Amino acid sequence: MNSHRLALPVSHRRPRPTPKGQKRHQPGGKRRTTATSYNPLTDTWAPPATSTNPPPSKFYSRENPLDVPPRRLRPTKQPTRRPSPRAAAAIYCPGPGISASPQPPQMAHQLLLPSKPLLPAAAAATPRRAGRSVVSVRAAVSASAAPAAKAAGAESVRSIRARQIVDSRGNPTVEVDLVAGDGSLHRSAVPSGASTGIYEALELRDGDNSVYGGKGVLSAVRNINEIIAPKLVGVDVRNQNDVDAIMLDIDGTPNKSQLGANAILGVSLSVCRAGAGAKGVPLYKHIQELSGTKELVMPVPAFNVINGGSHAGNNLAMQEFMLLPVGATSFAEALRMGSEVYHVLKGIIKAKYGQDACNVGDEGGFAPNVQDNREGLVLLMDAIEMAGYTGKIKIGMDVAASEFLMKDGSYDLNFKNQPNDGAHVLSAPRLCDLYKEFVRDFPIVSIEDPFDQDDWSSWASLQSSVDIQIVGDDLLVTNPKRIVEAIDKKACNALLLKVNQIGTVTESIQAALDSKAAGWGVMVSHRSGETEDNFIADLAVGLASGQIKTGAPCRSERLAKYNQLVRIEEELGNVRYAGEAFRSP
Repeated sequence: MNSHRLALPVSHRRPRPTPKGQKRHQPGGKRRTTATSYNPLTDTWAPPATSTNPPPSKFYSRENPLDVPPRRLRPTKQPTRRPSPRAAAAIYCPGPGISASPQPPQMAHQLLLPSKPLLPAAAAATPRRAGRSVVSVRAAVSASAAPAAKAAGAESVRSIRARQIVDSRGNPTVEVDLVAGDGSLHRSAVPSGASTGIYEALELRDGDNSVYGGKGVLSAVRNINEIIAPKLVGVDVRNQNDVDAIMLDIDGTPNKSQLGANAILGVSLSVCRAGAGAKGVPLYKHIQELSGTKELVMPVPAFNVINGGSHAGNNLAMQEFMLLPVGATSFAEALRMGSEVYHVLKGIIKAKYGQDACNVGDEGGFAPNVQDNREGLVLLMDAIEMAGYTGKIKIGMDVAASEFLMKDGSYDLNFKNQPNDGAHVLSAPRLCDLYKEFVRDFPIVSIEDPFDQDDWSSWASLQSSVDIQIVGDDLLVTNPKRIVEAIDKKACNALLLKVNQIGTVTESIQAALDSKAAGWGVMVSHRSGETEDNFIADLAVGLASGQIKTGAPCRSERLAKYNQLVRIEEELGNVRYAGEAFRSP
């Protein structure tokens, strides 16, 4: 045993062993020109250039057998340590609403599919050289860099896996991971509403009251993992229409009750993200191509800053009071204006109703103990004026009237207090008159769900008597069939687009196109139960909808969408903001 080698650092020892049959080189001796040297990058043995070593110098010693000046000693490159699965997941695995192509490409194979080899298939199949424990690195690099193979992999589904997560209201929802053939991960999470229309696609829940109060979604998760996923392995993710058609065919019901709209939508969203990844374009660009949109437009945000109805515990019957910064010149400026008014409004509410009134609802808006809907509008006007944006910020309302419809067809604006004396019960014509008064007295530009989802005549009456946007949410439920009926009956002039109401990206795009063809506006919307998934931000830009509603400038699951829009605007550069033309951008 050469004891002098024990004192040397690992990096200063001889880098490779001598090939079989060759004597070890001694300092001062001549190299054998017939000897071979091993190249680990090419997995080959080749003769080195013919040369003669110089005689031993003053630097040679037992402590420096390489016979070079100490200042020139360079440590050999140490092999890269493979991170632990937990550390690697923290680096490469994104959160909901993110598509990622991990670097290096092989890492996705290792993380997401543990049964797969670290190297690509071509490298794994390369035979090992006899007597050595190395595989061909050159073959691995060549296989992973082949353009045709990479393109084919990125376009196909390798695997789909769903799980149960929890949304912003603490209720379970579905999250879906789609792994493309190139190992890229595309993750999506499904939103859930509190105020839901009876014509919405079915959100499948477990119904076991001992677990999450019956709101578990393990049955939807099971439908994805056991039924949908095997059918979609190998399909081309760029063909969104075909993929969605496969799932609709498997379900076979008009309201997606067999598999669950939440199961189908989770997969559809991830497929759309994977399609963008396969094309190498941003998600909003992929949606633009799917929908045939000519020009991308940044939407006007509708900030829900005062909550009532099913979203809050106060006495307000009407569900949302919103700010629309139509006078801004960019989305970033609109976000600033909305945030500033939001904070001014907080100060007004605190001074008038106390600190407890500053608590926020499901969507980030304040829920003061306001007794009258007009009082809520007055609060907005005061905040807009104090912030200095009079004329630049308009007001929108979401009434959600189906929540307080009575059996006799009238509407109870005091429905949260039961029983009551009926003093706030209004007939449909009287409620219509109330809306006209609001439009006359306040800068209201949009009213959503002013009547029940089946009260078609009242919808048509209001639509014909005011020159503002009348938005159908519960009335239309993003359903192309309901949209056609509303067009025929002239019940409204705008669609509230919620992807989970219909259950697929393809049907959502079609609903938007049908609405635009009728001259309607399209407002892309979140739900009260949200996650950090920001798909709808790209959807609003890709469809050039001109308007988006995704809560107050508060709570991270709401800001995830607004912040994504800031990034998109920055990325696009010179892009138009819808502004005053939000109804027909």
